[in-house]
Amino acid sequence: MTSSLNQLLAMRAFVRVVDSGSFRGAAQQLRLPRSTVSKLVTDLEKHLGIRLMQRTTRRLVVTPEGEEYHRSAARLVAEVDEADGAVRGRKLAPRGHLRIECATTFAQTMLIPLLPEFHRQFPQVSITLGIGNRMANIVGEGVDCAIRAGEIGDLSLVARHLFDAEMITCASPAYLQRMGTPASPEDLDGRHCKVGFFSHADGRTKPMLFEKAGHRHAVGDLQFSTNEDNGQIAMLLAGLGVGQCLKPFVLPHLQSGQLVEVLAEWSHPPLPFHVVYPPGRHQSARLTVFIQWLVECFGRTADR
Repeated sequence: MTSSLNQLLAMRAFVRVVDSGSFRGAAQQLRLPRSTVSKLVTDLEKHLGIRLMQRTTRRLVVTPEGEEYHRSAARLVAEVDEADGAVRGRKLAPRGHLRIECATTFAQTMLIPLLPEFHRQFPQVSITLGIGNRMANIVGEGVDCAIRAGEIGDLSLVARHLFDAEMITCASPAYLQRMGTPASPEDLDGRHCKVGFFSHADGRTKPMLFEKAGHRHAVGDLQFSTNEDNGQIAMLLAGLGVGQCLKPFVLPHLQSGQLVEVLAEWSHPPLPFHVVYPPGRHQSARLTVFIQWLVECFGRTADR
């Protein structure tokens, strides 16, 4: 690698190859011959002394070292592009790639239905959405931001509050017909089956909480538990018992009559949702607009 400028061009070529999945696609984006893009990546591998990707006649496979290098290189290339735009005295439309993580039910119920609106506003920003209940290592895995429920214990991350979700207690009509409707939280301690959550981290179940006029009551001894919202909702729909769910997640089932709210005069402390991301002075324009869009969108549409 003869100069830092050539290395930057090679990094840009490598990022485009990984993002597009082919040398041909990268060459089209960079408006360079395919052979030039291939040579740039090869020179970059020689400079680094590592293999970034395995090439076959049918496909490209990025090596683990290549994936790690891609995360850093993509951020650097994006920062250079944004710096160039600022020096030229013109504001570039946010562009580039975002990797976002969130829980399954939140993604399906609340985030994905809203993404067309974000795409209309920022068509040059692409998104990879990681869905699941595993707590991703945001910095170590190259995640731009994550949406998380509950209090944020990781003080190394910046947290922006999105909304507080109401929790309601509900059960299926078939279960209530079979077992009766509880009149108080104490009723749940007796003959009723409880459906709730267990912690993916330590396996412990979480009690159901009830508050009313300064009185607080916790109900444990769950007969059925899961670590995922969709699983709990499926258990309730199957008539396995009484459970507490986030209202935005079960609202369609309440409206259809598949689930019925019980103990409505008792409340559960609302569950806060935040978007979290690493601190940094050079936050990309695409991440800035996405976070602001989340804050405005959920402030406007979240069911409270």
